Formats: sequence, structure tokens, C-alpha cells
Amino acid sequence: MVSAAVLLGLASAWWLFTPVPLRPPAGAQAIELLIEPGTPPREIAREVRRLGAEVSPTLLFVWFRLSGQARQIRAGNYEIVPGVSPYGLLRMLVRGEESLRYVTLPEGLSFVQVRAVLARADWLKPDSRGLSDGQIMERLGRAGVHPEGRFFPDTYSYGKGSSDLEVLRRAAQAMDKRLSQVWAQREPGLPIKTPEEMLILASIIEKETGKAADRPLIAGVFVNRLRIGMRLQTDPTVIYGLGNRFDGDLRKRDLLADTPYNTYTRAGLPPTPIAMPGKAALLAAVQPARTPALYFVARGDGSSKFSSTLEEHNRAVDKYIRGR
Repeated sequence: MVSAAVLLGLASAWWLFTPVPLRPPAGAQAIELLIEPGTPPREIAREVRRLGAEVSPTLLFVWFRLSGQARQIRAGNYEIVPGVSPYGLLRMLVRGEESLRYVTLPEGLSFVQVRAVLARADWLKPDSRGLSDGQIMERLGRAGVHPEGRFFPDTYSYGKGSSDLEVLRRAAQAMDKRLSQVWAQREPGLPIKTPEEMLILASIIEKETGKAADRPLIAGVFVNRLRIGMRLQTDPTVIYGLGNRFDGDLRKRDLLADTPYNTYTRAGLPPTPIAMPGKAALLAAVQPARTPALYFVARGDGSSKFSSTLEEHNRAVDKYIRGR
């Protein structure tokens, strides 16, 4: 005969590894469990039941205790998904396998656009709402630093209730790391002398690049111009300087209106970056293509036509812009 102890063991094993029936809220696929620091295991078991898991909170608490891992359960935000068993649930809570969300900050965004992306991100606490750019940088420990271009474009994960300032802090640290790495790979003799200048130039390259393969050549044009003291004459800097006044149509009067960012009226680099450059744009700034080109114009298919002389460039403008 099978002993009662064996039967009890089999029943316990069956219960431990049997998926827990769930009743998630209407429209949801999972149950969200938030465990605050210091929450007792018994209260966690009760909360699991309250949220819609059809499991005995007493049995669940007993399992937490008998496993010897009750005190190892980590605070955090978790998703209890269909198919999870009591064994799998405790394993998830002990490992701290929190449910995460992701926000992507694409290359080429301005800081205004970055703030808008974060404001729309699910689960993020909008701690930056109502703060000026300067106040945000102060909260990040970077008082007096202009925010433009200071954050590395990437995809960042976060848990429910995370602060948008924490995402910005991680993105700023990531950019610091990239700047250090890329600056160490610079070619000798460049007309950019500091990582700050590299960041500014890279932001312009990022905004001017329509086709990735053209990026080093675009960098080469700008480096060539900087070397001979020729104005960069790049539209994205003018547009950035116009700010909210830019209505989508860049006019001749805009190119003639002097601002610190108008590279048609002022020589050299603008005072700050104009967007977030990615790693490829940073590398292009310090490893530009060796080219005699001083000009380029968009072909209309994302690529650019590069020219070494003004005459050649004017012919390219007639062909690709004026359609002559």
C-alpha cells in the first residue's frame, strides 16, 4: 500500500508544479504584483490571491516558509502570467525577475523630443514634468550643462514606478562612456580638439545623414571645411537655432538671420550639439572619410552627391534640387 506520507508528497509535488488559474483584470493578460520593501511573505501570499490568482494564500505562504526562501523574496513589480505554478512564482520572486517596460530614444532626437518620448512612456513616473531643462540637469548632478546631445540614444528598460529622471541619468552616463571610448579612437590632426567639439560635430553629422554609408563622407566634408576655415553652412543647425519659429519650410531669410546656430553666418561649430548622435556618428566625427569633397547635396533617395568644387556642386544642385 502507498503510505500517507508518499501520497502527501505526491500531492504536494503536483500542487507545486501545477499552473495557478488566473483571473486578470478585464483586458489584461497577466496579474501585476507590486511588492513594497519590507512586505511580509504572508501578506504577499494574500495579495496574490486578492489580485486574481485562484490559489490558497495559506498554502502559498506555507510553501514560501517551507522552501526556506521566504526572506529572500525581493521587492519589485512582477507580472504573474498564465501557466505559472507556485514553484515558478516563488522562483520569480526570489530571483527578482521583475516585469519591465522599454523606452527607445532614437538617434537624432532633440532634448525637447526626448522629453516628449519619456512623457508618453508607460509606467514611468513623470518626475521631470514642470521642471525646466536646467532644473533637470541639476537633478542629474550636471548643473550648468546644456542638455542637448548629452544622452545616448538607445533602448532602456525600467520597472513600474521608475522615474523618468533615472532613465535620463542612465542615458547621460551611457553618453559619457561612449564619448570617452570614441575620443580615444580619434585620428591625429583633426580640427576638433575636445570631446565636446566631437559631440557637437557628431550631432550635425547625425542630422545630415540620410543614408548610413554616407556618414563618413559627410564627416569628411565638415572636417575639410573646418580645416580651411570655411563655414559649415548646414541647414539642421539653422533649424535648431530657429526653435519654435521653424514651420517646416526653411527660407532664404532664415539662412540670413544670424543666430549662434546659424552656420551660414558664423564660422566654426555651433555652441552646443543640436541633437543626440549615435555611436556611428560619433565615430564618423573622429574617423572621417578622406575625401577632397567640400560640398554635398541630397539626391532625394536618402543618399547624397558629393562634390569637390563649387561648379560641380552647383550642377548637382540644379539636377537634384531644381530638376534642371
